[in-house]
Amino acid sequence: MVANGRGPNEKLGSLLALAGISNAGLARRVNDLGAQRGLTFRYDKTSVARWVTKGMVPQGPVPHLIATAIGGKLGRSVPLEEIGLGSADPTPEVGLSFPRDVPAAVRAATELWRLDPGRARKPGATGPGWWDSLAGTFSVAAYATPVSRWLITPVDGSVAREATAAASFTDVHEPSDLARLADTRGRPYRVGHADAAKLRMAAEEARRWDSRYGGGDWRSSMVPECLRRDAAPLLLASYSDEVGRALFGATAELSRLAGWMAFDTGQHEAAQRYYIQALRLARAAADVPLGGYVLASMSLQATYRGAAEEGVDLAQAAVERNRGLATARTMSFFRLVESRAHARAGDATACAAALAAAESWLERSRAGDPDPAWVDFYTWDRLAADAAEGFRDLGMPGKVREFTERALARPTEEYVRSHGLRLIVSAMAELDEGELERAVAAGNRALDVAGRISSQRTREYLGEMLKRLDRFKGERIAEELVERARLTLAAPA
Repeated sequence: MVANGRGPNEKLGSLLALAGISNAGLARRVNDLGAQRGLTFRYDKTSVARWVTKGMVPQGPVPHLIATAIGGKLGRSVPLEEIGLGSADPTPEVGLSFPRDVPAAVRAATELWRLDPGRARKPGATGPGWWDSLAGTFSVAAYATPVSRWLITPVDGSVAREATAAASFTDVHEPSDLARLADTRGRPYRVGHADAAKLRMAAEEARRWDSRYGGGDWRSSMVPECLRRDAAPLLLASYSDEVGRALFGATAELSRLAGWMAFDTGQHEAAQRYYIQALRLARAAADVPLGGYVLASMSLQATYRGAAEEGVDLAQAAVERNRGLATARTMSFFRLVESRAHARAGDATACAAALAAAESWLERSRAGDPDPAWVDFYTWDRLAADAAEGFRDLGMPGKVREFTERALARPTEEYVRSHGLRLIVSAMAELDEGELERAVAAGNRALDVAGRISSQRTREYLGEMLKRLDRFKGERIAEELVERARLTLAAPA
C-alpha cells in the first residue's frame, strides 16, 4: 500500500545519490530486508522512482526498511525525517524511550505492553498487523541513550505512587482493567508485597518453561499477556516506595524475559523494546545487578546481530557499574558475555582475558551467596558452552571440542534448548575438524532436541550446520543428516 504523494521527495533522492544507491539497488535491498523478516515485497526501480519523483509514501514497515538500507550503505543510522518520510507511522518508536522521571517511565512501559509487539495477529485479521510495522526497525544505536542514562543514574529516588497520580490510569490503559483494580468507591488499588511476589513467581515459572521448550512455546508467549493484563494495572495503581521497588523489580524481570523470548524467536525489534523498558524499570527498582543483567542481554543480542564492538561496550558497562554490588556468580556471567563479544569481534586476546576473569569470579562463588534467582541457570556447564561458541567464532575447533565436551558432561532436562545448542556447536566443531562420524552423531542428537522446542535461534544454528555439511556431499551419512535437518527446519516453529 502506498499513500498519495505531495510532490517530489527531494530528501530521499539526495540521500540515495549521496549513498550511491540506484533505484533498482534500493528496491532490491528493501525486498531482501523484508524477506529476512518474513515479509514479501516486489518493489522495482519504478516503485522507487514513484517514491522519489512523485513523493508517494510506502506504508507499514517499508519506510523503516528504506532507512535501514540507506543507513547500511552510509554506515550510520538514518532517521525517517532525513529521507523525507518523517510522517510515516510513528508507532515503531513505541518502547524505545528511556524517560528520566518515574511517572513517564510507567507510561512508556505500559504503552508498549498495551500494544504488545510480541503478540500474534488476531485470527481473521487482514493486512499488516502492528507487529509487521516494527520489521526493519532494530538498530543497536537505539541502546545508546538508555544505557548512558542508566550508567549516569542507575537508581531512582522515591517511586511511591499515590491515588492522585494513579488517577491517570485511563489515559494509557483499558477502563475495564482499572475497574478490576479499584475498590467499591472507585479508589485506585493499593498494591502490596503479595502482588509483586506473584509477578516474580510468574517470571520464575516462565523462565523455567522457556529454558525447556524455547521462546516460541505457547506458555512462554503468555509473558507479554501477563505484562499487559497483570503488571501494567499494578504499576498504574497506588503503592508505597518499598512496595514500588519490589513491583518495579518484578516487572523488570518479566520485561527482560519477554525480550529474551522475542530474541529467541527472531523478533529482534520487539526484543529491543522490551529490553529498554526492562532497564528503565530496573532503575526504578534500585536493582543495579538486574540492570546489568539487562545490559548483558542487550550485549548478546548486539553480538548476535553482528554489532560485536557494541556488544563489548554493553557487557563492560554491566561489569563496571556492578563492581562491589553484584555477587561473584553474577559478575562471572557478565565477563562471560563480554568474552563472547570479543570473540565475535575477532579479538582472541581480549576474549581470553574476559574468559579467565569469568572463571576466576565463578571460582569465588559459594552456595550461600545471595545470588538473584535469575542467575540460577549459570553454572560451569554454561560457562563452558559459551566459551565453546567463542572459540568457534575465533576458528579454534580444538578448543571448541574441549569446552563442548565439558558443557555436555551433565545433560539436563531443565535446560533443553541450551543442551540442543551445545550439541549443534559440537557437530559444527567436528565438521571443521573433518570428523564426519562424530559430527553426525552429535547432529542427530541435536535434532532429537530441536524437535521438542520452539526456538528460531536453534533453527538458525541448524542452518549453519547445514552449510558446513556442504563439503561432505556424496557421503551417505552426511546426506542423511542433511535430509533430517531439512525436515526439522521445514516443520512449523
